[in-house]
Amino acid sequence: MPIKIPATLPAYDVLTREGVMVLDEELAASQDIRPLRIALLNLMPKKIQTENQFARLIGATPLQIEFSLLRMTDHNTRNTAAEHMEAFYRPVSEVMDEKFDGLIITGAPIEHLDFDEVGYWDELKRVMDWTQTNVHSTFGVCWGGMAMINHFHGVQKHMLEKKAFGCFRHRNLAPASPYLRGFSDDCVIPVSRWTEMRQAEVDSVSALRTLLGSDEVGPCLVEDVDHRALYIFNHFEYDSDTLKQEYDRDVASGTEINVPLNYYPNDDPSQPPQNRWRSHAHLLYGNWINEIYQSTPFDLAKIGT
Repeated sequence: MPIKIPATLPAYDVLTREGVMVLDEELAASQDIRPLRIALLNLMPKKIQTENQFARLIGATPLQIEFSLLRMTDHNTRNTAAEHMEAFYRPVSEVMDEKFDGLIITGAPIEHLDFDEVGYWDELKRVMDWTQTNVHSTFGVCWGGMAMINHFHGVQKHMLEKKAFGCFRHRNLAPASPYLRGFSDDCVIPVSRWTEMRQAEVDSVSALRTLLGSDEVGPCLVEDVDHRALYIFNHFEYDSDTLKQEYDRDVASGTEINVPLNYYPNDDPSQPPQNRWRSHAHLLYGNWINEIYQSTPFDLAKIGT
């Protein structure tokens, strides 16, 4: 079964060209099954790019997914057309009475700010608390994961002296985890952040379990059983050229930035970058969707009870 998204959403054409099965709402309604309700709280400035990335991953399973796009209520984006936001996004304040099988909270380019300096921090805290009664499983990505692990457990993010930027090898620390089903002993994951979570501080919380970690860039994927959540601090969802776009942007603006490590052949930015994470990205998000399917109540009203 495919992912259900509006036929006018840009991701519809993108995924169709890539061979991902997509349904418009009319055809989906004719199928006598309950789709999984998965929402994306999109905090990234390039909304459409981020929609495509996550829709691609969660739409590659055999299950029908009803994909909803959410935004912070009073935060206006400057990088995506207002018409797009009006057509496809709902403010989180409008869905607080609804139930979802899964929620992804994306990263945001605000790492230099303390959490309580973020303009929408109070509303995001309400959203994170709301997940405990209205969402079956939540996936916090990069800054979104850091926000969740801080909110629920007080684990702090720490500024780095220089940006962790490139593709880094991570060890599979929990081969028996259902979220890592099919994973190799290690894998390569794109990293792009100015902050880090420290393994010792994660380990100090008994409710947290690190599933993927790197000696170079620290913990990556952390399971929080008590809050039915996963936190990932790196970017499996990135397209092949996302790091290149970030690097080219910084070079063009004169920002000091190193060539992303282990990304271009021989670290030569004149060469086309290599995608060495795509298969594991699909495995991780496919495993997450499968775990939701296996455990979520058929009656949406029972989620969180």
